[in-house]
Amino acid sequence: MGRTRKGRDISGWLVVDKPAGMTSTAVVNKVRWAFQAKKAGHAGTLDPAATGLLAVALGEATKTIPYITDALKCYAFTVRFGQSTTTDDAEGEVIATSDARPTDAAIKQALGPFVGNIMQVPPQFSAVKVDGARAYDLARDGEEMDLAARPLWVEELVMTGRPDVDHATFEMTCGKGGYVRSVARDLGRALGCLGHVTALRRLWSGPFAVENGVDLDTVERLAHTPELDAHLLPLEAGLHELPELRCPADSVPRLRNGNPAMVFPGEAEYGDTAWVSHDGRAIAVGQYRGGELHPARVFAANG
Repeated sequence: MGRTRKGRDISGWLVVDKPAGMTSTAVVNKVRWAFQAKKAGHAGTLDPAATGLLAVALGEATKTIPYITDALKCYAFTVRFGQSTTTDDAEGEVIATSDARPTDAAIKQALGPFVGNIMQVPPQFSAVKVDGARAYDLARDGEEMDLAARPLWVEELVMTGRPDVDHATFEMTCGKGGYVRSVARDLGRALGCLGHVTALRRLWSGPFAVENGVDLDTVERLAHTPELDAHLLPLEAGLHELPELRCPADSVPRLRNGNPAMVFPGEAEYGDTAWVSHDGRAIAVGQYRGGELHPARVFAANG
């Protein structure tokens, strides 16, 4: 018999402005404790040194995490020219240097190949699995890996400033699986001057924006209070990128039991992934086929 999880049956999304120096898992654990929630997860890891938006899902909202993970995201970051490091950021050891420094015009011209459908090699220190082990664990043991390039959609990459000759600031909007550290590394190589990330902040992800988030000091101060609950967004917020369909009352039990059921026509087309609501509450997510939704994920009545 499985062990029953202790905690509250609470569901929703908390937008956190993650501080530097904490892992994403540590932030999730802090949020779970503050809400006394049974279950929690996040939609997209941030490196410990990075700051900004970390969307934390509680309870039934964890079922909507994939739809945020797959959404577009925007990052602001700073590149330091003239040095490459073991980690492709300022946390690593400097392994090569260059006296060359690019002009603003050269930087802007070099950004073109980094936009659109590109292939990107992850950093040596990353969560990519190699023969069942995480790349960062192998890298810490001194192994150098030949990591395969992965496809990435980059919607936009622009230079936003040039604080001094050694640094430039950028904003990048991209899809799932992008590594800003790889962009800095590869941009430095393309410019013939080397480079690594010195600051990284996630500004938004799908429907969530960091300016609407709460910091961890607030989470700790309001822990176990209704005031903290007031910051929680409904689980439906995680479905914002999908078309919404509505259903009659008699379809609700069928959908919640995982069975196809009739839904009212809406903006979804045949074969689209959509979510179904009744009286404003999410019932299920699935594939829309000819007037019916075929559920892939269903939400508990108290979700």
